[in-house]
Amino acid sequence: MLIRELEEQDNAAIEKVIRGCLIEFGGNRSGLAWEDESLRDLYRYYKPEGRAYWVIEKDGQVAGGCGIAPFAGSREVCELQKMYLDKPLRGTGIAGLLLDTALQFAKLHYSQCYLETLRTMTAANRFYTKHGFEPLDTPLAGSEHFACDAWYIKDLYHSSNNK
Repeated sequence: MLIRELEEQDNAAIEKVIRGCLIEFGGNRSGLAWEDESLRDLYRYYKPEGRAYWVIEKDGQVAGGCGIAPFAGSREVCELQKMYLDKPLRGTGIAGLLLDTALQFAKLHYSQCYLETLRTMTAANRFYTKHGFEPLDTPLAGSEHFACDAWYIKDLYHSSNNK
């Protein structure tokens, strides 16, 4: 398995992975990443400074990925975005390596990392907590994914569980 930066030719493959996971977890609805126009061209969306997206390649195929981008135009807070894995890779430890890659990049540009998800994604919620994300009672102002119901923040410099 290989973690690498997103390439333009990966757009269709990573969109398929993301949409497949959203369907699996009931996220193929209004107010979630399902409607994000950027899904069709993540390469271009993550090209500007302060943004990056990584994919997991297994046997020559894109099998997951995640990105970092500024949250609501902030210069201090980024958002962990579109972190999805094909089912066979879940629980293998690769998600932790992918997250570490994203957070190392985030630390170069931001002081906090925010994420939004669904409470029904219980394994994901445990994963984020295990990796030092603290739950929030409400979303940060500027959230675009109004259907999410679980929100987390991580201090990238002062967290006791900072990797």
